[in-house]
Formats: sequence, structure tokens, C-alpha cells
Amino acid sequence: FYQCDFDIAGAYDPMIPDAECVEIVQAILSAVDVGPFVIKLNHRMILDGIFEVCGVKADMFRTICSSVDKLDKSPWDEVKKEMTDEKGLDEAAADRIGEFVRMSGGLELIEELLKGKLAESKIAKQGLEEMKLLLNYCNLYGCGEAVSFDLSLARGLDYYTGVIYEAVLTGDAKDDAGEEIRVGSVAGGGRYDGLVGMFDPKGRSVPCVGVSIGIERLFSIMEANMAKKKEQIRTLDTAVYVISAQENLTEARMQAVTALWNRDVRAEHSYKKNPKMLNQLQYCEENG
Repeated sequence: FYQCDFDIAGAYDPMIPDAECVEIVQAILSAVDVGPFVIKLNHRMILDGIFEVCGVKADMFRTICSSVDKLDKSPWDEVKKEMTDEKGLDEAAADRIGEFVRMSGGLELIEELLKGKLAESKIAKQGLEEMKLLLNYCNLYGCGEAVSFDLSLARGLDYYTGVIYEAVLTGDAKDDAGEEIRVGSVAGGGRYDGLVGMFDPKGRSVPCVGVSIGIERLFSIMEANMAKKKEQIRTLDTAVYVISAQENLTEARMQAVTALWNRDVRAEHSYKKNPKMLNQLQYCEENG
């Protein structure tokens, strides 16, 4: 499994680098043309605030958070059952959590939450104010329409300290045979201010925010799209293939590719002394 990662490290004013991460994800997913997508946003402080006002004990925050993280794959009833039956959470507390984590929207949802019970939590209120700032910056960067403030997004990794991201494709991706391609998340990340300092001998804090792009998942969609359009998938950069139609022309081919290389033309020829004409032409056909 391969992914492509970018991060912004250093102490900056709130949500400026965080918003740039959203803009970069939006630019990448638009450029590779994999169809419609949404970038889900949430905040660790908002999640912790939800657990606090719903009556979850502080030492259970992380384990309940890992259950919430399953909402993208499992229905609420299954997630609730895990919280109550397996992890011992009070059913009433689970029901209160369920009311929050099924909400999604934009700035209007933040304004609504700031007027309600969630704002009674100091930590949640700070998270909501930061999320409001982030959505404003996303609008200024021109990527506001691609984002959704989604309270079910948990990304069950303990090291996130602030905003968390996850990009998902919203179209129906199918392969050449018409079978649906299960893709799931194609990008994810967030703010992790405490992680890098753990590896510094002096314990210095290095605030960081970043996102990983799931290259393999995107490639599978791009390849399926190209196959449907009957487009050639080029896997090499060579522009010219020097062919000989008769025997004993290896040296002549070498002179020809050298002349092309010297003029910055990407060229190659067969590694066989006397290749068959048909094999050379087939190589060109297969490699576009």
C-alpha cells in the first residue's frame, strides 16, 4: 500500500495551514479527475466535547471515539451496540452521542451548535470556533463547496489534537466489467501537535498538520476510467522507438538513438541484435 503525504510544520496562527491542506487535497482530487468527492472535516476538541456533555468518563473518550470511527462502514445500531454491550457505556449516553454524530453541514450547523448544549463544554466551544474559522478560510481559498463539517468523522488515531480530514469519492466507481470498485477514503489526516516532539531528545514541541493521499486507490479509479474511455495507459515516457526492418543494423540503431538523446528526445531501441519487425511494432503498440 502506497500513499503520498504532505505536512506543514511550525507554529502559525490558527487554521491558516489547516485550510491550505484542504485546498491542496481539493486541487489534487480535481486534477486527477476521479469524479465527485467530498472532504469531511471534524475537530478532536469537538468530539471530546460531545463525549463530555453526553456523560462519557474521560478515560473512555478514546475507546468510544474508536467506535464512532466505524460509522462510515457500519449503521448506528451496530456502533451503539459496541459502545454499550462491549465497552459498557450507559445506553442513555450512547443515545445522546448518536444525536450529535449523525449531524453534518456547514457554517449554519456550527452556529446552531454554538447556541446549544455542546457549547457548555469549554473544549467543544474552542473546537467549534476553530472549525468556523477553518470553513471561512476554505471559502476564501475557493474550496468551500468541496467540504462538509461531519461530526461522525473520528479517524480513530490517538495522536490527532485538532482538525481531522477525510476525503471520500461520492460517485459510483466501476471497473471495465461493470463491477463496483470499493474505494472508501482516498485521503486523510489532521493536526498532530504532540507527535514530533516525542522524538526530540529535548522534548521541544513542533506543531504539525498534514494529509495523506491514497495513491493506489486513486490509480485504480483512474485506470478504470481510462479503460472505459478506451484510452491508452502510458507507463513510460519514451517518445520514439527506433526500429530496424532487416538484420545487422544494431549499430545504426545505436547511432540513431544517440542522435535523438543528444537533442533531448526520449528514445529507445530493442536490446536484441536482430529483432523481428512484428515484435518491435507490437512493443510500440503495447506501450503507446
